[in-house]
Formats: sequence, C-alpha cells, structure tokens
Amino acid sequence: MNALRSTWFRVLVVVVAAGGVVALLWWRGPTWSAVGGAFTRVEWHWVAVAVALNLLSVLVRAIAWRTVIVQAMPPPHPRFPLVFSAFSVGLFANAVLPGRIGELARVAVLNRKLPEREGTWPILLGTVFAHRVFDLVAAIGLIVYVALTAHIPDWAVTSLIVVVVVGVVLFTVAIMGARSDHFAGLDEGLGAVRKVVRLARYGLGVMRRPAAAALALCFQLLGWTCQLFAVYTSMRAFGIHEALPAAGLVLVLMNVATIFPLWPGNVGLVQAAVALPLFTYYGVAKARGIAFGFGLQAIETSVGIGVGLIFLAREGLSVAMLKVMPDASQAETPAHDTPQVATGVETDAERPRARMSG
Repeated sequence: MNALRSTWFRVLVVVVAAGGVVALLWWRGPTWSAVGGAFTRVEWHWVAVAVALNLLSVLVRAIAWRTVIVQAMPPPHPRFPLVFSAFSVGLFANAVLPGRIGELARVAVLNRKLPEREGTWPILLGTVFAHRVFDLVAAIGLIVYVALTAHIPDWAVTSLIVVVVVGVVLFTVAIMGARSDHFAGLDEGLGAVRKVVRLARYGLGVMRRPAAAALALCFQLLGWTCQLFAVYTSMRAFGIHEALPAAGLVLVLMNVATIFPLWPGNVGLVQAAVALPLFTYYGVAKARGIAFGFGLQAIETSVGIGVGLIFLAREGLSVAMLKVMPDASQAETPAHDTPQVATGVETDAERPRARMSG
C-alpha cells in the first residue's frame, strides 16, 4: 500500500510539474511558428564545434573517474577504453531513463569486465560518489563565476544555495572521512544509510593522495569548462551573441532545471528555465531562446546518446537491461573495515590482462 501511494504521489508530482510547464510556455511563451523559424537560421558549423566540445567534456570527465578508480582499488586497474565505455553507457542511461540510473549502469558495465574479487562492486560505487564530489566542486566554481558576472534569477537562488552548502559539506566530509578512521563509526547503526556511507568511504581513496585528488579535480574542472564553451558556441549557432557570463548563466540554469529528473531530460522545463532569463536580462527574443533551449539540449543529449549507443552495443547490453540495475542496498561491502588504498601504479602483470578486458 505504501509503495502504491508513493507511486501515485510521484505521478501526481510529474503531472503537476508538467502542467505548470505547459501553462508557462502557453501563456508567456512565443508563437511556435517563430520557434520553428529560428531553426532555419542556425549556423551549423557552430553546432559542430559545440558537439566536439561536449565530446571532449565526456572524455576528460571519464579520465577523472579513472583517476579516482586507480586510487580506490588495488591492481589490476581497468584501462581507460573500458572506463570510457562504462562512463558512456552511464551517460546514455541518464539521458533516456529517469532516476539517474546511469550511475549504477556505469558501475555494472565496469564491474562485469574486471577480475572477480571481493568488494569490487561497492568500491566502484564509492568511486562514483567521489567523482560526483569533484563535480560539486566544479559546479560551485561555476556558480561563483556566474554570481560575480551575471544576474541569477530569484527562483534559482535557493536551489543554488543548497547546492553550494551540500557541496562544501560533502567535500569536507569526503576529505576527513578518507583521512581518518574515526569517521568509520558514522556507518554504525544506520541501516540502509550505513551501507551507503560505507560504500562512499571505499571510493574515497583518492582523497588520501593530494596530487591524485588535484589531478581528478583538474580534469573535472576542464570538463565543465568544455561544457561552458559548448553552451557559448551553441548560442552563436542560434544567433545569440552574448558574452561568456551569459553562457555560464545558461549552464547553471540547465543544471538547476535537471536537479530532479521528473521525466527524461525534463524537456520543456529546461527550455523555460533558459529562455525566460535570456529574454529578461539580455533581451533575447523568446522564440529564439526557446529554440536555443531545444537545440542546446539536443546537442548535449546527442553526444550522450550517440556515444552511449555505440558502447551499449559494444558491451552487448540493451535498454531493458539498464532498467534492472541493482541499487546501493544490494551491494555487499567488503569484509575488511578499512578501505584499501591503491598504489596508483600499474604492474607489468596488470597491463596484458587489462588490454584483454578492454
């Protein structure tokens, strides 16, 4: 009965949110013929540049994840092609399925190609948590940049404050938890939460090595920078010639609009979140702003879906299989209580084996 009520509540939230988006676009939106006309004037060479920048962003963020993995688990470590394949499948799952299931999908894809040993699944799941912690640091940097150079709409301020606070807290806890065994007591007596906390600790080995942590963070920052310039070039493609802070504002608002994935891509909500501030603060026509919102989301999604489909086929998986990925509560934590710290050095014995699995 509780599950049924929960399902109906989620459906009600989605219906109400979708109705609000439709009403907003209907009453305050442009004529849709003008939106269609904006697509006829797209400069496609800028679209190609934006796609290339998004692909580069995926590449460097996958490198950041592998940096975290190498520090979290002992050899043999997965080769980069295998990590990139798993990361791409995760992007695809996040793009086409609700609930951020892609984070589990990339762990499952990588886990099935690694040698069988105790604790691989929970360690990999922990590395996803650590990877997202670096994501939050990069997001905070972007928010600060936008706050100093552009005007953030009032409706987004509360969400961004929450993101900043959560990011600071998680990053602090990640560093302290990885460096001190006293934080192991946090996972005692908390049921399901205990397991999630323990899984997170197993992925935070990178925090014990400042150089590796700085390297992972640099790659994440580079990935976000590529995304920022992808938004900037996408604006050029749709004839929006505003400065880089406007692109930063768009990137921030897109992320705010997708914090809670009510439906795949939150299509409609993203366009409203992007177009209305561009109209209010930069005088961009609503039709052009809406068209740009659809175009920008299509550019970003095309990379995730296109690359993800290639590697989904390479791994012999299907969308139906992605829907039944196990969650964190099903992961068994290793028998030892102290997370292992990897050496970060690949041995000669590791290399041929990794090439075979990749």
